[in-house]
Amino acid sequence: MLDWLCRIFLHPAPAIKFSTEEMQAYEQLALNVTEDGLIEYDLPYAKFRYLTYVSLKGLYVFHGSNHTGIRIFEPREQTLYNGQWTKAVFAASDPHWPMFYAIFNRSRLKGSFRNGCIRGRRQNYHFYSLNQSTISNDPWTEGMVYFLPRESFTTPGPRGISFDEWLCHEPVAPIAKLKVCQDDCYYRNKIAVHNDGESLIKTWLLYKTRTTPRRTLGGNSDE
Repeated sequence: MLDWLCRIFLHPAPAIKFSTEEMQAYEQLALNVTEDGLIEYDLPYAKFRYLTYVSLKGLYVFHGSNHTGIRIFEPREQTLYNGQWTKAVFAASDPHWPMFYAIFNRSRLKGSFRNGCIRGRRQNYHFYSLNQSTISNDPWTEGMVYFLPRESFTTPGPRGISFDEWLCHEPVAPIAKLKVCQDDCYYRNKIAVHNDGESLIKTWLLYKTRTTPRRTLGGNSDE
């Protein structure tokens, strides 16, 4: 039932097929890492493809930030998707969600923003929505997607809708990092605009309608 509803109202994570040549290029990329863990990306493939490839290995979770020089992530008081408070480092196994946080300049936020990555049985589903004041404030920037050791994180057990939230309750150091910008984000053309006063349910129900081609914020991405 949940998957059926998500397919109707939200956008699925892209289904990507990798050629042998592309996979070999990604494996070689591990040699192009600086002393501070920065991946020197010089490949012709979109960065979201590379991040998806890395995520399938199951070794990492990802954290997106405007701050490009983080050496240690410290647990902070935050709320889970269900509103419960916890003190943890947050990450996601699906790199598309952290990429949004890497390129979204929170200092330009005016009012509310709504987003998430919901775990389905076979694939994940995404939604991203900003209010008009924030969209008009040019809220995009360059940022970093950090690779964190998956073994240090746990994920809360599913209760109803389950978001792709992974938690670490101890300080954790990133293993590597990748610089990204708005053009690298697969969902950059799937960001809706909502009214501040509307309910979250309404934002969800109208999300796909609001991100049809005539309402998108840019051109389409190729997988």
